[in-house]
Amino acid sequence: MSVIQKNNGTEIEAMEVRNLADSGMAHGISVALLTGGGDKPYAYGLATALIAKGLRLDLIGSDELEYPEFRGKKEVNFLNLRGDQRPDTSLIKKILRVSIYYGRLLRYAAMAKPPIFHVLWNNKFEIFDRTLLMLYYRLLGKKIVLTLHNVNARTRDANDTPVNRLTLRIQYRLADHMFVHTEKMKIELIQEFGAPAARITVIPFGINNSVPNTNLTSVEAKRRLGICECEKIILFFGHIAPYKGLEYLISAFRKVCDLCEGYRLIIAGRPKNCEKYWTSIREMIREDVERGRVLVRAEFIPDEETEVYFKAADVLVLPYTHIYQSGVLFLGYSFGLPALASDVGSLGYDVVDGKTGFIFRPENAAELGRTIERYFDSDLYKNLSRYRSEIQAYAAERNSWGLVGETTQQLYAQLLQLTAVAPVLHQKSSCTSFDIRPR
Repeated sequence: MSVIQKNNGTEIEAMEVRNLADSGMAHGISVALLTGGGDKPYAYGLATALIAKGLRLDLIGSDELEYPEFRGKKEVNFLNLRGDQRPDTSLIKKILRVSIYYGRLLRYAAMAKPPIFHVLWNNKFEIFDRTLLMLYYRLLGKKIVLTLHNVNARTRDANDTPVNRLTLRIQYRLADHMFVHTEKMKIELIQEFGAPAARITVIPFGINNSVPNTNLTSVEAKRRLGICECEKIILFFGHIAPYKGLEYLISAFRKVCDLCEGYRLIIAGRPKNCEKYWTSIREMIREDVERGRVLVRAEFIPDEETEVYFKAADVLVLPYTHIYQSGVLFLGYSFGLPALASDVGSLGYDVVDGKTGFIFRPENAAELGRTIERYFDSDLYKNLSRYRSEIQAYAAERNSWGLVGETTQQLYAQLLQLTAVAPVLHQKSSCTSFDIRPR
């Protein structure tokens, strides 16, 4: 291998580093990917990206993650430790299957060969996962990597407690490295939990590549939902919870409909632990549902049906009151669907005004109503078929799983002290902003 002298030190040329990783160094990395049994899009995207890089994975999952792509591959050891997670079962059965899962997980960890445990989500008993389970992994000599989709979800849900913050602080201190999706999350992690900046890397939120995207057209999608081609379709998609701000969208939708006919709102997603909130929402939309202006499917939407909603829609609305980042936004981008989003978390950065959607102030139904009108008067809507492909291309480049996989692989190499590549890899991984938006 050739080396060059520079500034009285030794650097390995970037091309040599890449060749080294691709020709064997990366192939020696073995990782246990602990999914918590859910979040199919992220687990699938990251796992397939790491496999493409030549890494070997123990993929700890559930029935939900039984993808055909993971069967029969020598690079993947899929371990279905969680099994069935269906909610429609008795409390006793739920307790039993969770107990069995933890027993299997503890046994697996004791015998596991991968030196790195990468935790994508905690399991059912978060306090145990954040403290004793993390200590157990450390005692076994494992390097622990966390991907944080939320720094403190209880702040978002308005039910934070001292115990919650203490156990989060413990978990963040016990981790060898953490991935977050935004600079704001990194700052919060440092300021609120005392995490060292050197142990935090910002990576993009990989665009959803697990949901089928067929040749179904927008016209055909609308027909499947019984919607007229001439109607202007507004979509709210995903889990329903108070922080999603659905009430602001409903109020804005009514104001828009009072001014002009031809709008239809689709609400597709399952209410999540918010019966009182969902009851109030149902009462708000009762008359609109009866009049046919609002279409509701308050249940889990299977992957194979998801594209119907995103292709039938003319715009996706994210009226959130608090969020770090949104997987629903990138799911919409994967179908080329523009988004109207409140300016919270990273949404103001992820939505390019006039190019991929528009931003509005949170908790402001009047401004959201004006933003809806602005969108349907814009060139973005009038030339939607052209912009869909541009949005898809923009998101595929900026939020590619290839980029996520490369950054993750480099971090693994550092943790394993692959000293031949560590200096250059450290330099790369410190570049935490991936801004390729149009100038």
